[in-house]
Order: sequence, then structure tokens, then C-alpha cells
Amino acid sequence: MKICWSWLKEEVNFKIDNMEHVVERLTETGSEVESIEKPVPLLKGVVTAKVKSIKGHPDNPNLLVVKLDTGKGEATCVTAAKNLRAEDVVPYAPPGATVADGTVMAAREFDGIVSEGMMLSADEIGLPDIADEFGILRLSESEKPGKDIRPILGLDDYVLDISITPNRGDLLSVRGLAQEVAAILDVSINELRPNKGFSDSGPSTSDMEKEFKGITLQDEGCSLYALGFADNVKIGPSPVKERVRLSLLGMRPINNIVDATNLVMLYLGQPLHAFDYDLLPEKEITVRSAREGEKIVTLDGKERSLIPDDLVIASGGIPVALAGVMGGENTEINDSTKRIALESANFDSVRVSKTYRRLGLPSEAAYRFARKVDPAKVTIALSKTFEYLVKWKAARPLGQVMERSGEEQPRYVELTRKNLKKVLLLEDMDLASTILRRLGFIETTKEEDRRVFQVPSFRADVSIEEDLIEEVGRVWGYDKMESRLPAVTRKPGDITKRMRTERQLRNIAMGRGYAEAITYSFISPDLLKTLRIPEDSPLANCVTLSNPLSKEQSIMRTSLAFGLLKAAAANIRNGWRSPIRMFEIGKVFSLEDGTELGVKENLHIGGIVCLGKDSRFVWKEQVDDFFSVKADIMALTEAKGVLLEFVKGEYPFGHKGQSAHILNNGKVIGYLCRLKPKIAEELSLPQPVLLFELDLEVLERSKGVSFGKTNKYPAVYRDISILIDKGMPVEKVKVDVKDLASQYVRSVRLFDVYEGKGLPEGKRSVAFTLEYRSEEVTLRDEEVDKAHMGLREALQQKGYVLR
Repeated sequence: MKICWSWLKEEVNFKIDNMEHVVERLTETGSEVESIEKPVPLLKGVVTAKVKSIKGHPDNPNLLVVKLDTGKGEATCVTAAKNLRAEDVVPYAPPGATVADGTVMAAREFDGIVSEGMMLSADEIGLPDIADEFGILRLSESEKPGKDIRPILGLDDYVLDISITPNRGDLLSVRGLAQEVAAILDVSINELRPNKGFSDSGPSTSDMEKEFKGITLQDEGCSLYALGFADNVKIGPSPVKERVRLSLLGMRPINNIVDATNLVMLYLGQPLHAFDYDLLPEKEITVRSAREGEKIVTLDGKERSLIPDDLVIASGGIPVALAGVMGGENTEINDSTKRIALESANFDSVRVSKTYRRLGLPSEAAYRFARKVDPAKVTIALSKTFEYLVKWKAARPLGQVMERSGEEQPRYVELTRKNLKKVLLLEDMDLASTILRRLGFIETTKEEDRRVFQVPSFRADVSIEEDLIEEVGRVWGYDKMESRLPAVTRKPGDITKRMRTERQLRNIAMGRGYAEAITYSFISPDLLKTLRIPEDSPLANCVTLSNPLSKEQSIMRTSLAFGLLKAAAANIRNGWRSPIRMFEIGKVFSLEDGTELGVKENLHIGGIVCLGKDSRFVWKEQVDDFFSVKADIMALTEAKGVLLEFVKGEYPFGHKGQSAHILNNGKVIGYLCRLKPKIAEELSLPQPVLLFELDLEVLERSKGVSFGKTNKYPAVYRDISILIDKGMPVEKVKVDVKDLASQYVRSVRLFDVYEGKGLPEGKRSVAFTLEYRSEEVTLRDEEVDKAHMGLREALQQKGYVLR
């Protein structure tokens, strides 16, 4: 948040005007001052001047010759600006003065007439937003010639940019920061007195108040709603010094009505909104939830589609504002406005936050409401706004109406000596009470070892004793605490099982030549089309972001393959020629009913292998293929004691015949495939491109490899050869052998696959070696032969042909 140092000084009665000390104490107590800037630092030597006469240039009809009273004599300026008249007071840069961009003024001839310096526009002063017309900036006619322009415009100041933590919404205002500074430095603050000008300036009961039918609060999202009325509205620019102040604090001046509401918001932290009273569909206001599909055109000219979670201000059933976010175009203040209704209300922070984030509609008002606004400021803000309007002769205040949905109950928090000492090593309860009273807390109970405090309405962040202790600690000074060593923990800290699994897999992958990649969780919908993902595929069940950074990052990934392919393509495009072996550990997201927020998250490990642009190798064994990547996957999983099965499968982006499901205990936990050549070509990736992905949570749940004693009894081995169809997966045959084998079979290993001469067409022979072993006795040959013959018979009964 930005704040002018001069504005802060208007509120706080500093004993010593020392900005550096204030900045240091603010930072120490949790409100970091990120920068201090002097406005328009290059502008110097510019003074006020009064226009004495304006004449046309004798030789150039597009120019005017202006005589100025500079306070030190007369000066001549040549200008093309048409907005000046005699007696206007303007900023004047004489020869030798420096304007905002660093240009040093000098006398210059224009078609035979010498211009002694230049009259300045708002842009040349360095504040283009304060311009209320095209041409030279005109100042108040009461300003005397020859005065330095910096103090007149409020540029003899400093702008502090302060980082306010999300829980301290009370500091998003000049008044809030003033209270904080006064408490920290133990100085007084000027009393905030509600101005009664709006009720004294007009009739006791105006026609507008009689005409207005009332306020209806239909939704709990609004606890307090007030409207102030004014007529005799004269739309125009606000005073130039106020426009400068708004501009310095990051807000664009618009007109006197809107500027008054923005100045009060910056001063009190209470957002306000002005309606053109005559444009309200009905002379009533209703605060309610939006209806599904209801629409409103906001002040930025965009149509917004609403949902029931949104809170709207309606009149005659028609939305006229998004509560706490932005007003509607249909009741916008314009040059024809004669009567206004000024809104000051208190809205639910969560509702406002959800609405502005969903619609991508941030505003200064929404920023404050999302961090909670003090309900006690509602009527004070109305009074302060009307004070500005009366001072500027912009409107005649008439009165106000207010509706409340319930009284806010006071909050009380206890502070004990025991806990104060435990946390801060401080036992002085009187000192703690003094600090808390300076911060606005009211002491309601005073005992030797216990105090009770009423929490001020502007401190929504304080609810428990630890909050009070923190307040005492940060103001008293943590540096005053006695240093002490932390208590010895009972056992050393440890990382989680997930972290341990990730580290282990990361080390194995890097040991096998993979480099780790970290890609965005957000992807482009176009990638789904590129990878040929059909609409009914689980991979298309994407979570769509409500407020994406761009279309390229508008949905959340359902697979790590999207980011890995994009990363590989980027590396190739940037000139990488060697083989690419990358892996990533990250979350994938999908829509799922019954989960929190309707989104399911799974942790995966995935990888990509690509030959690169230069695929020349001395040895063919160096070239990666489907089976070398399969070996990498098995190395990852066997380290966690997880055994896999690879079964032929199909994936939208996988090459048919070179794609496999990865199973664990019969459940699919991942895939291994070669990328379709057409897709690889579109991505400009050298072929072949191999992809794999596994559900890391399966590996995390595994107990891992366990150690045991060696078996002292010898193994007996027998081989078996089976004739199968070429299309039958060998893994399925292996599973059947395991299932049908006797209890003594410890392992089944494939050692031969034969196709060709001597075998029927479409057939192949697979041979396995079986390890028979008992943990209790040495098996005799006849026992093994009997068990092996039983296996052969069982396989034949299942339909297998044995050789």
C-alpha cells in the first residue's frame, strides 16, 4: 500500500519529525516499508505564473503568444494550447528549469518570436493522470505568481510503499497506519470526529429521502448498509492538489464525486460507491445473492455472468453493482448527474474475495473488503465524503438511511502472566496493558495475573490470547527478549515417507542418466488436440482455471507427458543435439465428484527419452529403445520392492504395438509407450520418442525391500517350453505358470523365445526355468519331478500346448 508522508503527519502528532525512524519501527513491527520515493524527482525550478494576455502569433495561426506575470517580472511564452484565458494561473518552467523527463528549459524562437521557457501540461510535470482537459494545466486562481510549484501540488513529499500482511486489513488506510504508528511510537493521534455537514446543509427531510422506499438486506453477506443522499450535484474535476495525491497513491482521478469516495477510502479504509440516483431502476436498494446466469455490465464496460455465490446490489430487481467489487454501468456517475446516492456498507470478506477472483476483477474496494473492513467506519465514511463535496461545492448533502442485519457482538480476549512469560519471558502485566491500550484494546478486567481486553472492531485478526501476546511482543520489541537455547527435542526430526520415496527415486533416475525437469502444472487446451486426446478419455477430464494467466496456462495437467514433451521440444528447438533423458516428479489433477473442491490430485513420476538431433553412436547398444526404458522403470520400482507386469495396451498418443499398461497386483498404475510418429513430427522431435508414467503413491505405500537370512537348502531347477500364439503376451503365460505351480516354486524366469522353422504358422515357443526350493528340507528329485509333472498337466488342462 502507498501512503504520502505528509498525509500521515496530518494525523499523527510526532514529537520528532523523523521519517527514517518511523520507517524502521514500522518494518520492525511487521509492516515492511519496501520503498521510499520522492515524487517527480527531476522536476525543479518550476514556478506559478499568471496569464496577463493571450494573442495570436503574427506569422503562425496555430500558435499563441502568452504574456505571463512570473512574480519577478514579465515573460513571453509561445504555445499551441487553446485552453487558456486571461488571469489563469499555470505552471511555468523558465529557462534553466528542469521538467519531469529531465529536459532543461531554454529560450527558443518560434517563427520570429522568442519563447522564454514553457508553460507545462500535466504530462510535462510528470503526472499525466491529473489532467482534466487537453492543454496546459491550470491551477487555482488564488495562487500567487512566482511560487515554487512543488509544495503547491503536494510534490514536496515522500511516498512510502508498505507491504501489508493479509491479516492486517486495518492498515490499508491512512487512518489505520496512523493508529499503528502512534501506538508504536507512543505518541498521540488526532481525534476522528464524524462531520455533521451532510445533515446541516440541507432540509431536515428531503424529497429524496421521502421518495426513497428503503433498503432490504436479503443476504447475510451484508451486515450493514447505508446510503447518503445529495442533490445540486455539479460534476467537474476535483482540486488539483487532491488529484495529485490520488495519482501519487496509484489511483486515477475521474471526477469530484468519484475522487471524494476514493480519497475517503484511502483515508479510512472504507470503500464507497456513488450511484446516479435518477438512473436507479426503482427508488429502493436490495442486497441479495445473484441468480444463476444473471448478468451485469460493470464500470469497465464488460458483461459479467453471475452465480448464486456472488453478492449483488439490486434496484427494482436489476443488478446495479457487484457488492464490494465494482459498480454497474447502468447507474454510473456522468456529466448529466444531478442527484447521487452514496453507498457505504460492510460486506462478507469471503464472498467478495471469491467473486473478484472468479471474475478476474480486482479493485481497490475488493482488495480491502477481502481483508475485512471495520463496520464502525460505515457512517463516518459517508460524513467524510460529504465533507469533501461541500468543501468543493460539488453537491448538497441531504441525509442518510441505514439498514443493519444484526448487531456485532463485542469480542473479549484474556491475557495471563503465565503465558506472557512463557512466550516473551516478560512478566510486566502493566507494560502489556499499556501497549495494548495504545493499540486500541480496552481493558475490561484487571487482576494481578490476568487481564481481559475488548478487541476493537478494526482488529478482525485478534481472537485468542496468542494474538495479544504477539501484539505486545512486536511493539515492545523482540530484540529485548533474553536469548535462550531451544529446548532439547525428544527425538531428531525426520522427513516424511513421501519425501524419502521421492529422494530415492530421484537418485536412481539420475544414476541411470536422467535429468530432472520441473514443468508447469498449467497447460494449454491445444496440447490435448496435439496428443490426440479424445473427449471421453480420462486424460481430457481437466480442471479449468477460472482466472488463468493466459490461454496457454488455462487448464491443469492430467498427465506429466504434456510438460515433458513441451520441455523436450523446447530443448531441441534451442539447439540441443544430444540424446534427451528427462524425468519429473509432480502432481496431476482431474475432476472428481465427492472430493474437496471437486478436484483429485495424484503424485506421479514420469519420463521422456528421445535420441536427439545427433543420433550417431559407436555401439548400437547405446541407443535407447522400448526395452531399455522398460529396464529403467523396473529399476525405479524394484528399489521400492514393487513388482510390475507389462501388458500390451493402447494410449491416445502411443504408437500401436509399442504401448504397454504397467500393472501392479493386477491394477494399472502407469504406462510405457512410444510416441506416435505423426505427433513427434508435429512437435519437431527426433524419433523414436519414448514416454512413461507411474503412480508414485503406489511406490510410496510399498514397504520396500526387506533383508532376510539366506536359505541353506539348495534349489532344483526344471525347464518348461510352451507353444503359444504370437499375439499372446508372454507376461500372461508367466502369470499362469506362477498360479498353477506348486508351493515350492520360488521364481519363474523367461530364458528363450523362438519363432520360425519347425513351428506352425502364427505360433512361437517360449521357455521358462523354474526354481524349486524348500525352506525346511532338501527337495528330492522325485518330489520335484512330481510337482513339475503336475504343473505340465495343469497347463495342458488350461489349453496350453507343451513342447
